[in-house]
Amino acid sequence: MRDEINLRAYGKINLGLDVTGKRPDGYHEVRMIMQNVSLYDSVQIRMRRAPGIGMQTNLPFLPTGPDNLACRAAKLLMDEFGIEDGLSISLYKKIPVSAGMAGGSSDAAAVLVGVNRMFRLGLSKRELMERGVKLGADVPYCIMRGTALAEGIGEQLTPVPSMPECHLLLAKPPVSVSTKFVYGNLKADSLPFHPDIDGILDGLERGDLAGIASCLGNVLETVTIPAYPQIQDIKDRMKENGALAALMSGSGPTVFGIFTENGAAEKAGERIRSEGLARQIYTVRPFYMHRPVQRKYAHGMRGE
Repeated sequence: MRDEINLRAYGKINLGLDVTGKRPDGYHEVRMIMQNVSLYDSVQIRMRRAPGIGMQTNLPFLPTGPDNLACRAAKLLMDEFGIEDGLSISLYKKIPVSAGMAGGSSDAAAVLVGVNRMFRLGLSKRELMERGVKLGADVPYCIMRGTALAEGIGEQLTPVPSMPECHLLLAKPPVSVSTKFVYGNLKADSLPFHPDIDGILDGLERGDLAGIASCLGNVLETVTIPAYPQIQDIKDRMKENGALAALMSGSGPTVFGIFTENGAAEKAGERIRSEGLARQIYTVRPFYMHRPVQRKYAHGMRGE
């Protein structure tokens, strides 16, 4: 058993996000391409003398009790395996909060991985992913990481070829978007367009960055942009300053732009900041996982 473990919880963007229907239980069926980026939260887990789970974070407005997804992740495994030792979780957030980048889900995924290692529980990645979906639909992907096709409610994952080398500009406007609001107002049966998910997959297969950029799309923008028009303003500024394409990630409001040159990405970020459209602005790159890739997308293998 280890006394301390340190992990990185990487953020994600959606290269494509389509909603194909709504299930009787209220969940939406999705088909989307997930891609980790190099922006990450730092998660430290330590043993402590006091029983239970303690938590600290650099953001004073975040809950640090049982409402925090990272605490719930630790409790899930500790309850299942009868762990009575106390744990302290220190979370240093860099991924914007409530931003469509799965920051909370990634933190929870890191805690599941960390507790599994600390107490030598022997759970495989697949077994951790099966537990992670109980916490949220994005948690299994955040355990698997890399580049993936997500289907079902987001928990059915197929690894796909990595995104080509590029520079990504992230910009979060100073608003928080409720995922519940977005999906609750989505007209899933009468969407005006569907993103070309297969086109993105083909671009990933060929390593064609321009081809990927030409197929980007997110149906959730049909709800979020009318409510928060600054999202469209940020997209426009990115494209005016050299982005191959720009898109809202997840349910928003973070926007990412794809650039071939870091200088152009930084210049676009400076313009967005100077106009007051966003304060949280980052220039990052795709985060890569070195693992074999399954090439059959329609009915491919699930995450290991």
